[in-house]
Amino acid sequence: MPNYTWVDAFALGFFILEWAAYAYTLEHSKYGRNSLSARMHAYREVWMRRMLSREARIVDTHILTSLQNGTAWFASTTLIAIGGALALLRATNEVMPIMANLPVGFNASAGLWEIKCFGLILIFVYAFFKFAWAYRLFNYVAILFGAMPFAADRHTPEAESHVVRTTQMFGAAARHFNRGQRAFFFALGYLGWFVSPWVFIVSTAAVVIVTWRRQFASNAWRAMGDDIEAVKKTLAEEKAGL
Repeated sequence: MPNYTWVDAFALGFFILEWAAYAYTLEHSKYGRNSLSARMHAYREVWMRRMLSREARIVDTHILTSLQNGTAWFASTTLIAIGGALALLRATNEVMPIMANLPVGFNASAGLWEIKCFGLILIFVYAFFKFAWAYRLFNYVAILFGAMPFAADRHTPEAESHVVRTTQMFGAAARHFNRGQRAFFFALGYLGWFVSPWVFIVSTAAVVIVTWRRQFASNAWRAMGDDIEAVKKTLAEEKAGL
């Protein structure tokens, strides 16, 4: 039986709660509408409307290609991480003595170590599915780019519907990519559990603080400014063709 203490259970519950609370706050709460991701999403629609107004769209397709390549890189990296976690699981008997000799108060059974490895594998599997689906959605966005109406037809109802449809698909792709990347960040916090449950709690809290700061208090967030209303006004002007 694994040497599973109440501290381990508390640390794992804290990790799951923090991940779920952070994801909910960022994606579904009113507070999350002021995040860096939310501010950038507003500019996706601006991009789509301005792309609709020009015939030459080579630059737009190049930007989309770079986004696709980045997503594919993360998906392939996740497979490597899964392989590493599987190797760590297989090497339980070799790793345990090494960890026990470290001056960090390591005390865990082989069964608990394997549970930790399975948890890490699950995180990376989740991340892989998110990145793979995001890549597929970016492919759909590329198709919608190709089906974009001509600039001369930008004031038609069909063009308006296509812009909205493309923006929504673009937002879905970015949302799944962000979830996969978030899994990477929390996987770093999860590594603290391999040392001790107390380190696990501290590393999880550190990940939440760092990721929160990047979304709500970073230089990039400040660079986007607080003018969400100005962005909405820009969208209205683009929609009206002004």
